[in-house]
Amino acid sequence: MLFNTVGFAVFLVIVFILYWFVANKSLKAQNILLLVASYFFYACWDWRFLFLLVFSTLLDYYTGLKMCDAPDKRGRKFWFWLSVGVNLGFLGVFKYYNFFAESFADAVANFGIHVSPWTLQVILPVGISFYTFHGLSYVIDIYKERIKAERNFIDYSVFVSFFPLLVAGPIERATHLLPQIQRPRFFDNAKAIDGLRQILWGLFKKVVIADQCAQHANEIFNNSGMHSGSDLVMGALFFTFQIYGDFSGYSDIALGTARLFGMELLRNFAFPYFSRDIAEFWRRWHISLSTWFRDYLYIPLGGSKGGMWMKVRNTFIIFLVSGFWHGANWTFLIWGFLNALYIMPSIVFNTNRNNLDTVAQGKWLPSVREFFAMGITFSLAVLAWIFFRAESLSHALQYIGGIFSRSLLSMPTVFPKILLVLIAIFMIVEWLGREQQYAIAKFGLSWPRPVRWAAYYLMVFAIFYFAGSKEQFIYFQF
Repeated sequence: MLFNTVGFAVFLVIVFILYWFVANKSLKAQNILLLVASYFFYACWDWRFLFLLVFSTLLDYYTGLKMCDAPDKRGRKFWFWLSVGVNLGFLGVFKYYNFFAESFADAVANFGIHVSPWTLQVILPVGISFYTFHGLSYVIDIYKERIKAERNFIDYSVFVSFFPLLVAGPIERATHLLPQIQRPRFFDNAKAIDGLRQILWGLFKKVVIADQCAQHANEIFNNSGMHSGSDLVMGALFFTFQIYGDFSGYSDIALGTARLFGMELLRNFAFPYFSRDIAEFWRRWHISLSTWFRDYLYIPLGGSKGGMWMKVRNTFIIFLVSGFWHGANWTFLIWGFLNALYIMPSIVFNTNRNNLDTVAQGKWLPSVREFFAMGITFSLAVLAWIFFRAESLSHALQYIGGIFSRSLLSMPTVFPKILLVLIAIFMIVEWLGREQQYAIAKFGLSWPRPVRWAAYYLMVFAIFYFAGSKEQFIYFQF
């Protein structure tokens, strides 16, 4: 069930009505309704994998209780590693087994040994990386005695499987979401309207920007050998806006939907393409994953406390793991490695926290220095996205080689004027709203109501006009 479908709209309306008008007098009834709705939402993808979600939930719930009730540290450690091992085992089998089997076959082939690897002919369960990380953060926090185990199975199950975040995040923490699930929730009209506004902007990003960019990005990447260097640049740019509109659009819809039910999810994007260096970019892109790796991998490895060597080592580790988290392909590892290289100067010279504020805060335009810093950062991100999008490492290298050819100076043949105008308008709105939680959070609130509603209706019209080309959300494959 895609967010950008009529089916989801009907589902959302039904659950909303039942939640606020039927189950509104009982917190337990509301949570049971959310759990049933979430399982139905997930089963719409493939009902068979619902059993895997339920098993993962039961595993972490039970091992969390056993850790809390264990009489000694040895018992706590046993249950902790059991949960971690099984969770990572499932993730490894479904997501990485084929990659390692095929990579091993390729490696031994270099020594003249030919093997035919046995691979799994199964599809990747949607959202497995996300709900696995939900559970891992929960059991790690219990093991580190940051939280107590949740004894209400319904409440814990809602935390893992709450449908707005179930298949593509944000990656929630028990310390943030569980308390909201456990306390009574009352309808807030202002919060609901704000949620609808964020859903509208998320749909605009996905349908009008991402899906239209996808058509051109796919055509150019899939036929890169037939295009000029200037076309290849356009393809990389289209994918750059596609992945941002696609994933941040999903996150906006997820956050807005959660707000309709009286809950606040973790912010996942903060206008990353207006970053002045790569460190700032990663504080603003996929925030829930970046902070997850910071808290559960980088800091336990020693963080920045062990000298320059440890900082460099740990930075490369988290970026390589982050790349591998995105997919079982060497292209993702190179993407992570590139970003680690990008961020190295700020790590070495200790400038990685220089840009903690919003660029050009309180101003209409950035300074010349900020403008060029954003341009350089954006260009580096575009180059890295080529590896992320390419089918293989050789494809990425061929693509980049094609860019830096004589045809780079030719006029691009792929130049969709309407789409480029839409991207320009989109980025202007994002720029004007960069100090808010999302771009149109306060869009037109000071305008006369007819003008403001005309702008909203224009966005709705654009969404319906471009809705014919439905593209799968990119992060569903992770």
